[in-house]
Amino acid sequence: MIQASVLIVSDDTEFARTVATRWQSQRHSPEITLATSDLWLTSGVTGYALAIVGPVRGEKSAEILSALEANPSTAIVCLLEDQRDHRTARLAYHRHALAVPKKDGWLETLILLSSEALRRVDAVNRAQRAERVALESQRQAALGRYMLEMRPAVNNALTSVIGNADLLLLEPEQLSPQCQEQVRTIHAMALRLNEVMQRFSSLAAEMRAGEKESQAETELISHRYVGG
Repeated sequence: MIQASVLIVSDDTEFARTVATRWQSQRHSPEITLATSDLWLTSGVTGYALAIVGPVRGEKSAEILSALEANPSTAIVCLLEDQRDHRTARLAYHRHALAVPKKDGWLETLILLSSEALRRVDAVNRAQRAERVALESQRQAALGRYMLEMRPAVNNALTSVIGNADLLLLEPEQLSPQCQEQVRTIHAMALRLNEVMQRFSSLAAEMRAGEKESQAETELISHRYVGG
């Protein structure tokens, strides 16, 4: 897991220091940023995998939770002073929010839930990256199939261009020096494109051969397994 970034927002310095110290004592600890309710915005809301909201002054918690709710990629763990804590209702609307009541063993519970929240965020990020890679692979595969389908037409066009350029160069006296140079350039570029297409054809043939070989090996293994 890549080292995650965690934001701890609290006006209780003892709470923030206790959580940070306890977490940093673990083998895999995240990068922790501490902020008070007056300065937390200067740390920014985005970019954090997890936000831990501890005791804060007045109605600041509502403002903090509202800002965090706008960033669904950030998980939230909130320490509740008691069951009447007004943040309880707000937490119910956030899909990543986890509440930890302040009672015996709250620190271990908070660390455990926070670690689990980070693992969940990491799993979601990995899944999203895998989905993006799969979509890109699909686009590239579609482009490859299109190129295979268009290959005969491109080869025919290049053959025509090269042939006509050859004919023009056979009678250079009918062309001005400038036209001769332009025809030579067209001829050279067409030959280069033809070489690219030939390499593409060779690659396509190698890929088909590899797919057939892989399929044959799979069938052989399957046959041995079933036969055994």
